[in-house]
Amino acid sequence: MKLVKFTKKGIYCIPGKFYLDPWYPVDYAIISHAHADHARWGNKHYLCHHHSKAVLQHRIGKDISIESLGYKQSKTINEVKVSFYPAGHIIGSAQIRLEYKGYIVVFSGDYKTQPDFLTTPFEPVKCHEFITESTFGLPVYKWKEETELQEELQNWVYQNQQNNRTSVFFGYSLGKAQRLLKLLEGVDDIFVHSAIDNLNNALISSGIDLPKSTLITADFKKAAVQNKIVILPPALLGSKLLKRIPNAATAICSGWMHIRGNRRWKGVDAGFAVSDHADWDGLLSAVKATEAEKVYVTHGSQAVFSKYLNEIGIEAHELKTEFGEDELAQKEEQKQETI
Repeated sequence: MKLVKFTKKGIYCIPGKFYLDPWYPVDYAIISHAHADHARWGNKHYLCHHHSKAVLQHRIGKDISIESLGYKQSKTINEVKVSFYPAGHIIGSAQIRLEYKGYIVVFSGDYKTQPDFLTTPFEPVKCHEFITESTFGLPVYKWKEETELQEELQNWVYQNQQNNRTSVFFGYSLGKAQRLLKLLEGVDDIFVHSAIDNLNNALISSGIDLPKSTLITADFKKAAVQNKIVILPPALLGSKLLKRIPNAATAICSGWMHIRGNRRWKGVDAGFAVSDHADWDGLLSAVKATEAEKVYVTHGSQAVFSKYLNEIGIEAHELKTEFGEDELAQKEEQKQETI
């Protein structure tokens, strides 16, 4: 049964007459999560998870036509039953399950199988066809447990404080920043950039309980942040704001930091492999758990991951998409840079 097809505008549900995370404006867009490469401007109507709604309104426009569902709630659109399941990627991220006449397709969006302290944990969904990302679809990528990561980040802050330095973490304003807040909660005062503060407020309005943070304003007093913790978007690397932070020790937080060479390339003091995507083992476990007859592999290491799936007996095909979080997320944050 042909339930979805892959078009120039994105993944299209044929009987449902809607798109999943479309790349160009369409009449009806079902959104997996609120990152800029999956949730774009210009659609006539949006459907997302409850916790993504306020973020989409903040990023795209308060007046957009939008509705939302909770996890495992369903809505029937042109005889297609649509429901959301936890993706574990960021707050509000969802796998989109489509069911039509007993045939099931699951679009995972972006996902992370390893639990963190903030996001609703990933939940595998059995289906006939599974559309998976492969951002870190190479065997070299293997993440630490969240408690180990927490200890590593907090110890770095304590070491910086002993050396009279201010700990500055760089991470995407949506997803990574909130996770860092949780990982660093209770260590010391945390200051955040306005792009992060605005999204924190949107999430709090959706009922999310986030650790306390303070907005770092344009006229901040250096003494107030000395030896404390600051979280900034990656777009502010090398910025005037960063140069004003006293004795700054800088750290990039990204899955790419798992490869040590990336740390030197960024020219920062430290790199921590904090990823909101599944590692190699996570991708494999997720695919196997779906028991899908056919798997489509999107952005990332499509060639390597799809080849491996075929070698172990799982029919897999590469799917070229316009998803790619890094480039679009940085563009989005550059727009929001106000300091």
